[in-house]
Amino acid sequence: MIKTVAIQGVKGSFHHIVSQQFFNKDVEAIECLTFDRVVEALLNQECDAAIMALENSIAGSILPNYALIDGCNLHIVGEHYVDVQHNLMVLPGQSIQDIEEVYSHPMALLQCKEFFKKYPHIKLVEDKDTAEVAQRIQKKQLKAVGAIASVLASEIFELDILAHSIQTIKHNETRFAIVKRTNSEVPESEINKASIKFETDHKRGSLATILNVMSDCKLNLTKIQSMPVVETPWKYSFFVDVTFQAYLDFKKAKSVIKIMGHNLKVLGEYKNGKS
Repeated sequence: MIKTVAIQGVKGSFHHIVSQQFFNKDVEAIECLTFDRVVEALLNQECDAAIMALENSIAGSILPNYALIDGCNLHIVGEHYVDVQHNLMVLPGQSIQDIEEVYSHPMALLQCKEFFKKYPHIKLVEDKDTAEVAQRIQKKQLKAVGAIASVLASEIFELDILAHSIQTIKHNETRFAIVKRTNSEVPESEINKASIKFETDHKRGSLATILNVMSDCKLNLTKIQSMPVVETPWKYSFFVDVTFQAYLDFKKAKSVIKIMGHNLKVLGEYKNGKS
Protein backbone atom coordinates (compact mmCIF):
# COMPACT_ATOMS: atom_id res chain seq x y z
CA MET A 1 0.00 0.00 0.00
CA ILE A 2 1.43 3.36 -1.08
CA LYS A 3 1.01 5.97 1.66
CA THR A 4 3.63 8.55 0.73
CA VAL A 5 5.02 9.61 -2.64
CA ALA A 6 7.75 12.14 -3.49
CA ILE A 7 6.87 14.70 -6.18
CA GLN A 8 8.83 17.43 -7.91
CA GLY A 9 7.11 20.69 -7.07
CA VAL A 10 4.37 21.61 -4.62
CA LYS A 11 0.71 20.68 -4.35
CA GLY A 12 -1.08 21.77 -7.48
CA SER A 13 1.84 20.77 -9.72
CA PHE A 14 1.36 18.24 -12.48
CA HIS A 15 3.37 15.71 -10.46
CA HIS A 16 0.85 16.20 -7.65
CA ILE A 17 -1.99 15.61 -10.12
CA VAL A 18 -0.34 12.32 -11.13
CA SER A 19 -0.14 11.24 -7.48
CA GLN A 20 -3.88 11.78 -7.12
CA GLN A 21 -4.82 10.10 -10.38
CA PHE A 22 -2.46 7.11 -10.27
CA PHE A 23 -2.89 6.32 -6.56
CA ASN A 24 -5.69 8.15 -4.77
CA LYS A 25 -6.36 11.46 -3.10
CA ASP A 26 -5.43 10.06 0.31
CA VAL A 27 -1.76 9.50 -0.59
CA GLU A 28 0.57 12.00 1.07
CA ALA A 29 2.71 14.01 -1.37
CA ILE A 30 6.20 14.92 -0.19
CA GLU A 31 7.11 18.17 -1.93
CA CYS A 32 10.61 18.40 -3.45
CA LEU A 33 11.95 21.35 -5.42
CA THR A 34 14.33 19.24 -7.56
CA PHE A 35 14.40 15.74 -9.03
CA ASP A 36 17.64 15.10 -7.16
CA ARG A 37 15.73 15.70 -3.94
CA VAL A 38 12.91 13.42 -5.15
CA VAL A 39 15.39 10.57 -5.62
CA GLU A 40 17.09 11.33 -2.31
CA ALA A 41 13.75 11.09 -0.50
CA LEU A 42 13.10 7.71 -2.12
CA LEU A 43 16.58 6.33 -1.38
CA ASN A 44 16.38 7.54 2.23
CA GLN A 45 13.04 5.74 2.63
CA GLU A 46 11.21 8.99 3.36
CA CYS A 47 8.50 7.81 0.95
CA ASP A 48 7.13 4.63 -0.60
CA ALA A 49 7.43 5.74 -4.23
CA ALA A 50 8.37 8.71 -6.40
CA ILE A 51 6.93 10.33 -9.49
CA MET A 52 9.25 11.61 -12.22
CA ALA A 53 8.40 13.18 -15.57
CA LEU A 54 10.22 11.35 -18.38
CA GLU A 55 9.06 12.97 -21.60
CA ASN A 56 6.74 15.52 -23.12
CA SER A 57 4.96 15.18 -26.45
CA ILE A 58 6.27 18.61 -27.50
CA ALA A 59 9.64 18.98 -25.76
CA GLY A 60 10.81 15.34 -25.90
CA SER A 61 12.82 13.38 -23.32
CA ILE A 62 13.96 14.65 -19.94
CA LEU A 63 17.38 13.01 -20.12
CA PRO A 64 18.61 13.86 -16.59
CA ASN A 65 15.72 11.86 -15.13
CA TYR A 66 16.65 8.79 -17.16
CA ALA A 67 20.18 9.17 -15.82
CA LEU A 68 18.92 9.50 -12.23
CA ILE A 69 16.80 6.36 -12.45
CA ASP A 70 19.66 4.43 -14.04
CA GLY A 71 22.46 5.76 -11.86
CA CYS A 72 20.59 5.21 -8.58
CA ASN A 73 19.39 1.72 -9.62
CA LEU A 74 15.74 2.61 -9.22
CA HIS A 75 12.89 0.70 -10.84
CA ILE A 76 10.01 1.96 -12.95
CA VAL A 77 6.89 0.15 -11.73
CA GLY A 78 4.25 2.11 -13.62
CA GLU A 79 3.56 5.05 -15.90
CA HIS A 80 0.88 7.70 -16.21
CA TYR A 81 0.05 10.23 -18.91
CA VAL A 82 -1.34 13.70 -18.20
CA ASP A 83 -2.84 16.12 -20.68
CA VAL A 84 -0.96 19.26 -19.62
CA GLN A 85 -3.13 22.36 -19.85
CA HIS A 86 -1.44 25.65 -18.95
CA ASN A 87 -3.55 28.45 -17.46
CA LEU A 88 -2.71 32.08 -16.68
CA MET A 89 -3.71 32.91 -13.08
CA VAL A 90 -3.50 35.90 -10.77
CA LEU A 91 -4.84 37.23 -7.49
CA PRO A 92 -8.57 37.99 -7.76
CA GLY A 93 -9.75 41.34 -9.04
CA GLN A 94 -7.12 41.89 -11.75
CA SER A 95 -7.28 41.96 -15.53
CA ILE A 96 -4.63 40.86 -17.99
CA GLN A 97 -3.80 44.54 -18.60
CA ASP A 98 -2.80 44.82 -14.92
CA ILE A 99 -0.19 42.04 -15.21
CA GLU A 100 3.43 43.17 -15.54
CA GLU A 101 5.31 39.88 -15.03
CA VAL A 102 4.51 36.19 -15.43
CA TYR A 103 6.69 33.58 -13.73
CA SER A 104 6.74 29.87 -14.52
CA HIS A 105 8.89 26.87 -15.37
CA PRO A 106 10.97 27.46 -18.55
CA MET A 107 9.13 24.66 -20.36
CA ALA A 108 5.73 26.15 -19.57
CA LEU A 109 6.87 29.58 -20.76
CA LEU A 110 8.20 28.08 -23.99
CA GLN A 111 4.96 26.21 -24.63
CA CYS A 112 2.91 29.41 -24.11
CA LYS A 113 5.16 31.84 -25.98
CA GLU A 114 2.70 32.51 -28.81
CA PHE A 115 -0.07 33.54 -26.40
CA PHE A 116 2.07 36.25 -24.81
CA LYS A 117 2.98 37.82 -28.15
CA LYS A 118 -0.44 39.47 -27.91
CA TYR A 119 0.60 41.09 -24.62
CA PRO A 120 4.05 42.66 -25.16
CA HIS A 121 3.76 44.62 -21.89
CA ILE A 122 4.12 41.36 -19.91
CA LYS A 123 7.64 40.27 -18.97
CA LEU A 124 8.18 36.48 -18.89
CA VAL A 125 10.47 35.23 -16.12
CA GLU A 126 11.78 31.68 -15.72
CA ASP A 127 11.20 30.01 -12.35
CA LYS A 128 11.61 26.59 -10.71
CA ASP A 129 8.07 25.25 -10.71
CA THR A 130 4.63 26.16 -12.05
CA ALA A 131 2.57 25.59 -8.91
CA GLU A 132 5.23 27.02 -6.59
CA VAL A 133 4.80 30.38 -8.32
CA ALA A 134 1.04 30.21 -7.75
CA GLN A 135 1.71 29.42 -4.09
CA ARG A 136 4.08 32.40 -3.77
CA ILE A 137 1.59 34.81 -5.35
CA GLN A 138 -1.05 33.76 -2.83
CA LYS A 139 1.30 33.73 0.16
CA LYS A 140 2.86 37.13 -0.54
CA GLN A 141 -0.29 38.60 -2.13
CA LEU A 142 1.69 39.66 -5.20
CA LYS A 143 -0.29 41.93 -7.47
CA ALA A 144 0.59 42.55 -11.13
CA VAL A 145 2.24 39.09 -11.15
CA GLY A 146 0.87 36.03 -12.92
CA ALA A 147 1.58 32.30 -12.86
CA ILE A 148 1.20 29.62 -15.50
CA ALA A 149 -0.05 26.49 -13.79
CA SER A 150 -2.81 23.89 -13.52
CA VAL A 151 -6.46 24.42 -12.68
CA LEU A 152 -5.80 22.50 -9.46
CA ALA A 153 -3.15 25.06 -8.47
CA SER A 154 -5.62 27.91 -8.99
CA GLU A 155 -8.12 26.13 -6.74
CA ILE A 156 -5.60 25.33 -3.99
CA PHE A 157 -4.11 28.84 -3.91
CA GLU A 158 -7.38 30.69 -4.60
CA LEU A 159 -6.28 32.45 -7.78
CA ASP A 160 -8.41 33.61 -10.69
CA ILE A 161 -7.75 32.14 -14.13
CA LEU A 162 -7.56 34.92 -16.72
CA ALA A 163 -7.02 32.57 -19.67
CA HIS A 164 -7.45 28.80 -19.98
CA SER A 165 -5.29 26.41 -22.06
CA ILE A 166 -2.86 29.03 -23.33
CA GLN A 167 -0.28 26.57 -24.66
CA THR A 168 0.35 26.89 -28.40
CA ILE A 169 -0.19 23.19 -29.14
CA LYS A 170 -3.46 22.27 -27.48
CA HIS A 171 -2.74 18.55 -27.11
CA ASN A 172 0.28 18.65 -24.82
CA GLU A 173 0.89 15.37 -23.01
CA THR A 174 3.56 14.42 -20.46
CA ARG A 175 4.55 10.88 -19.52
CA PHE A 176 5.40 10.28 -15.87
CA ALA A 177 7.16 7.27 -14.34
CA ILE A 178 6.19 5.75 -11.01
CA VAL A 179 9.49 4.76 -9.40
CA LYS A 180 10.40 2.53 -6.45
CA ARG A 181 13.54 1.21 -4.78
CA THR A 182 12.74 -2.41 -5.67
CA ASN A 183 11.55 -4.20 -8.77
CA SER A 184 7.99 -4.30 -9.96
CA GLU A 185 5.32 -6.12 -8.01
CA VAL A 186 3.13 -6.28 -11.13
CA PRO A 187 2.29 -9.93 -12.01
CA GLU A 188 3.94 -11.19 -15.19
CA SER A 189 0.51 -11.78 -16.72
CA GLU A 190 -0.22 -8.03 -16.49
CA ILE A 191 3.17 -6.70 -17.67
CA ASN A 192 3.02 -5.44 -21.24
CA LYS A 193 5.66 -2.71 -21.32
CA ALA A 194 9.31 -2.47 -20.32
CA SER A 195 12.13 0.06 -20.19
CA ILE A 196 15.63 -1.25 -20.84
CA LYS A 197 19.15 0.07 -21.36
CA PHE A 198 21.99 -1.50 -23.29
CA GLU A 199 25.20 -0.71 -25.18
CA THR A 200 26.34 -1.96 -28.57
CA ASP A 201 29.62 -2.51 -30.34
CA HIS A 202 30.80 0.60 -32.15
CA LYS A 203 30.53 -0.93 -35.60
CA ARG A 204 28.12 -0.88 -38.53
CA GLY A 205 24.81 -2.64 -38.01
CA SER A 206 25.17 -3.35 -34.27
CA LEU A 207 22.12 -1.37 -33.22
CA ALA A 208 20.09 -2.46 -36.25
CA THR A 209 20.73 -6.12 -35.37
CA ILE A 210 19.32 -5.67 -31.85
CA LEU A 211 16.31 -3.75 -33.16
CA ASN A 212 15.65 -6.62 -35.56
CA VAL A 213 15.74 -9.02 -32.60
CA MET A 214 13.03 -6.96 -30.91
CA SER A 215 10.90 -7.07 -34.02
CA ASP A 216 11.41 -10.83 -34.44
CA CYS A 217 10.33 -11.31 -30.81
CA LYS A 218 7.10 -9.36 -31.45
CA LEU A 219 8.14 -6.32 -29.44
CA ASN A 220 6.90 -2.88 -30.48
CA LEU A 221 9.55 -0.19 -30.07
CA THR A 222 7.85 2.92 -28.65
CA LYS A 223 10.94 4.95 -27.79
CA ILE A 224 14.69 4.94 -28.29
CA GLN A 225 17.04 7.49 -26.77
CA SER A 226 20.83 7.56 -26.83
CA MET A 227 22.95 8.88 -23.98
CA PRO A 228 26.75 9.15 -23.74
CA VAL A 229 28.62 6.62 -21.63
CA VAL A 230 30.46 9.05 -19.36
CA GLU A 231 33.51 6.86 -18.79
CA THR A 232 34.05 6.18 -22.50
CA PRO A 233 34.07 9.16 -24.89
CA TRP A 234 31.96 8.71 -28.05
CA LYS A 235 30.32 5.53 -26.81
CA TYR A 236 26.59 5.55 -26.18
CA SER A 237 23.97 3.71 -24.17
CA PHE A 238 20.50 3.25 -25.60
CA PHE A 239 17.40 3.67 -23.48
CA VAL A 240 14.53 1.80 -25.09
CA ASP A 241 10.83 1.36 -24.29
CA VAL A 242 8.99 -1.61 -25.75
CA THR A 243 5.45 -2.92 -25.56
CA PHE A 244 4.33 -6.49 -26.08
CA GLN A 245 1.33 -8.77 -25.71
CA ALA A 246 3.09 -11.75 -24.12
CA TYR A 247 5.70 -11.41 -21.37
CA LEU A 248 7.34 -14.58 -22.72
CA ASP A 249 8.23 -12.68 -25.91
CA PHE A 250 10.01 -10.03 -23.84
CA LYS A 251 11.93 -12.68 -21.86
CA LYS A 252 13.09 -14.23 -25.12
CA ALA A 253 14.25 -10.86 -26.45
CA LYS A 254 16.14 -10.14 -23.22
CA SER A 255 18.09 -13.38 -23.45
CA VAL A 256 19.18 -12.60 -27.03
CA ILE A 257 20.05 -8.96 -26.33
CA LYS A 258 22.25 -10.07 -23.42
CA ILE A 259 24.34 -12.00 -25.92
CA MET A 260 24.35 -9.52 -28.81
CA GLY A 261 24.64 -6.29 -26.78
CA HIS A 262 26.50 -5.19 -23.68
CA ASN A 263 25.43 -4.30 -20.13
CA LEU A 264 21.73 -4.97 -20.59
CA LYS A 265 19.77 -3.47 -17.71
CA VAL A 266 16.02 -3.63 -17.12
CA LEU A 267 14.88 -0.30 -15.71
CA GLY A 268 11.30 -1.41 -15.31
CA GLU A 269 8.56 -3.88 -16.25
CA TYR A 270 5.05 -2.53 -15.85
CA LYS A 271 1.59 -1.94 -17.33
CA ASN A 272 1.34 0.20 -20.43
CA GLY A 273 -0.26 3.49 -19.35
CA LYS A 274 -1.86 3.82 -22.80
CA SER A 275 -3.51 0.40 -22.90
